[in-house]
Amino acid sequence: MNLLILTVTAGHGHNQTAKAISDYAQSHGHNAPVVDAIEYINPLLKDTLNRAYLFSTSVSPKAYGTLYNIVDNKEASDWVLSPQNVTTALLSKKIVKFIKSFNPDAIICTHVFAALLISDLKEKGITAPTFGIVTDYTLHPYWNDTDIDYYVIPNEYLNYQTIGKGIAKEKILPFGIPIHAKFNKKMNKDLAREILNIENKPTILMMSGSMGYGNMIKLLDAVCSVPLDFQIVTVCGNNKSLKKKIDNGSFSKKVYNYGFTDKVDTMMDAADLIITKPGGLTVSEALAKELPMVLTNPIPGHEFRNREFLVNMGAAAADSKTYFLDEIVAQLFENPKRLELMKESIRLIKKPDAAKTLIDFIESKK
Repeated sequence: MNLLILTVTAGHGHNQTAKAISDYAQSHGHNAPVVDAIEYINPLLKDTLNRAYLFSTSVSPKAYGTLYNIVDNKEASDWVLSPQNVTTALLSKKIVKFIKSFNPDAIICTHVFAALLISDLKEKGITAPTFGIVTDYTLHPYWNDTDIDYYVIPNEYLNYQTIGKGIAKEKILPFGIPIHAKFNKKMNKDLAREILNIENKPTILMMSGSMGYGNMIKLLDAVCSVPLDFQIVTVCGNNKSLKKKIDNGSFSKKVYNYGFTDKVDTMMDAADLIITKPGGLTVSEALAKELPMVLTNPIPGHEFRNREFLVNMGAAAADSKTYFLDEIVAQLFENPKRLELMKESIRLIKKPDAAKTLIDFIESKK
């Protein structure tokens, strides 16, 4: 089959999801290229959009969160400059011509902007079934302004919310967020620690996201203050300045520090607990690995929603201004039953085979 996967580069999660779907589909004999929909129309616009997203979420996260909440509580199409109006205007003959020449058996969108772009394609003679992948544990603003055939959401526990936002029940596919297949394989902790060349002892994995968002030095100091015997593995993403600070820092615990790495799956196998910002892809990978989470430094908006969902489902804990990170770590490590209960909750909601489930569904419709 020809499967066209449309993404938009605003952060990294949407691209990672697109690649996970593409890799699985191609490994099963399908032609499944990933195309940045905005870049195809205008490369300059793609770079501007990505820079704006990174700036707003890292430099001005409160403003981003305020805008997110306003839009989330308002009819998207009421806005003159809403993405629906902008993307409809951008739907050039160029991308329509490309889609027609590719002749897809299905079109899969991993970003709401891409879904908005293709929502009126049927009027332009393109009849392939369309799929939208929701990459956070909430229905983002503007999804309810799209008009596509199926909405792939992270979990059936989000059905009620999704229906409440105007999506027909028969269009909802609670398959999960597609992640790389390697996160569906579990490795013995002893072996994972041996591969990473770290000690075989209780381990905390700390991640700040691909751009190194959040005050990890402060978090490290807090975790290191806990008077228990454990080690820490830190991942700084692309934040070279943060990596250098940790490399040159002095901590009371042993800290193994990484920048951008392709070993996160092995690190999760080696860890007993992960402390991370609640990005949709990262938490989905941790769920697949049945790794208990402590969620901190969420980007206001969609990551707040991720945190709320996971804490309410019992799969994670979260720090706050009055419930400190060191207290949570101490409570969890001093009471192993709490970690086991979190793992039991994780087993109820994890969806490690989302890419396979999606491709199987598309194949069944042929």
